[in-house]
Amino acid sequence: MERIDNPEKNWKLSVNDVKERQFWDDYMKVYFEMMKNTSTQHAPWYIIPADNKWFSRVAIGEILIEKLKSLNLNYPKLNAEQTTNIKSAKLFLKKKVQKNIKNQKKNNYLK
Repeated sequence: MERIDNPEKNWKLSVNDVKERQFWDDYMKVYFEMMKNTSTQHAPWYIIPADNKWFSRVAIGEILIEKLKSLNLNYPKLNAEQTTNIKSAKLFLKKKVQKNIKNQKKNNYLK
């Protein structure tokens, strides 16, 4: 009714929406049947109300956090060769940075 009563929201109202409203119960029945028959433990559906943005965002955030926690994710383990390569790269970059600082001081870029 707010779309009718509030002139600033009249643009959101379509006469077709009012006509389609007579089928609302049928739409809801099919909608819930679809949800019941396609939501699985592996691929669940979540029904999030859209009429309250802050609540929708909190609900979605909660679902994502719980799902991510349940995955028990870990960083991959490096083998000995990869660990050695990382240490070598670190030494190389440290020397490069030190050399750049030295050159910048020499050229008065750093004081």
